[in-house]
Amino acid sequence: MQRSITLFLLAFSVLFSAAAATDSSSKKSKKETSRAAGTEKRERAVRPAAAATAASREGDAEARLIEIYKLAGRAKVREALAKAERLVGDHPNFQLAQLVYGDLLAAQVRPLRSWGDVPDGPAQAGAGMLGELRQESLLRLKALRERPAAGTIPSQFLTLSPRNKHAIAVDASRARLYLFENTPTGLKLLDDYYISLGKSGIEKSIEGDSRTPLGVYFVTSNLDPKSLKDFYGAGALPINYPNALDLKRGKTGGGIWLHGTPPTQFSRAPLASDGCVVLANPDLERIIRTVEVRTTPVVIAQSLRWVAPHSAKAESKAFEDALHTWHKARSGSDLAALTSLYTSDFNSYGKTLADWAALLRKDLEKTAGRPIQLKDLSYLRWTDSNDTMVVTFAEVVHGARTGPTRRQYWVRQGSQWKIFFEGVIG
Repeated sequence: MQRSITLFLLAFSVLFSAAAATDSSSKKSKKETSRAAGTEKRERAVRPAAAATAASREGDAEARLIEIYKLAGRAKVREALAKAERLVGDHPNFQLAQLVYGDLLAAQVRPLRSWGDVPDGPAQAGAGMLGELRQESLLRLKALRERPAAGTIPSQFLTLSPRNKHAIAVDASRARLYLFENTPTGLKLLDDYYISLGKSGIEKSIEGDSRTPLGVYFVTSNLDPKSLKDFYGAGALPINYPNALDLKRGKTGGGIWLHGTPPTQFSRAPLASDGCVVLANPDLERIIRTVEVRTTPVVIAQSLRWVAPHSAKAESKAFEDALHTWHKARSGSDLAALTSLYTSDFNSYGKTLADWAALLRKDLEKTAGRPIQLKDLSYLRWTDSNDTMVVTFAEVVHGARTGPTRRQYWVRQGSQWKIFFEGVIG
């Protein structure tokens, strides 16, 4: 019996040791940030938990699973087993939890050779699924170990307007989605969730390639789960892939959603979708209850770069100068100065730069030199082989109360920023 438990703990050591060390060394930072919901739940798992804190974790299946790992790592196997039994009772379709529960049971009667130690016959038959479950576990724990530093934000979020009440960022390398609230003092991390991505990975380029796109997108609608197949779970939030940058690059396809899982699965393997971002149904339900359609940005990156907000702002100075120049030319009815800020290959739903210049001339004639206000201005940066800004604002002529909502895509050409797409979105 003692030998079985010892080998069981050895099998788990790779999974929990770094996480426990990280938790121990960052207690002070976690106390200062005082993040809400699941973030705090996971971070506090290593501390002596008060009854209220334990109760607050009851609805968070992942936090409960991580706590089981840690209890096993401290040789509290009976307590871990009891919690695992309750977890699989509450979520019988949580395959990873079932596997951990099986290991805990097996460790009571025989030595364990490795984590996820099932008999040879079933192990060979289900080798693919077993490997996926191991990878899922490692990614969940990697996200626990590699927490973003307190007060940092993804580098893409330069400026959000008060209309952008929430924001979403996806880190493909960690199989993780981060949900933010846009507060008067800046972005606040509310929670983060394990996700599944495309079967073939990331960087979608053509229809049917089973890849998840990378870029800056927006939630376009909220689909009623009653209108969807059970496969999509608790609902779906479509995003605007392909965006203007994707179209400029010749990318095809569509139907990229944030959606849930079928009733038989709590979560899916790390790479299992046809290109969508897939969450456990309880996690998706929280997001659906929280975010707003049309105004919620969704950044999907291979790996997020977390920076201090003031650092992100400093990086946008050159772009802000270019936007100010555009605003000045637009308000001053200077067509030549205005069109010089557009790329030669500008395209807006089939309209060339010459077509767009004609439309700009008409707009300038209508406003007759009256100043233009850019209300609810936001801009997000996307950097890969090019440097791109996605800019959204309401264009309000002096004396008017409202105006059209425009979205522009700017690209940096050498030291200059220029517009390659512009369109009215509302």
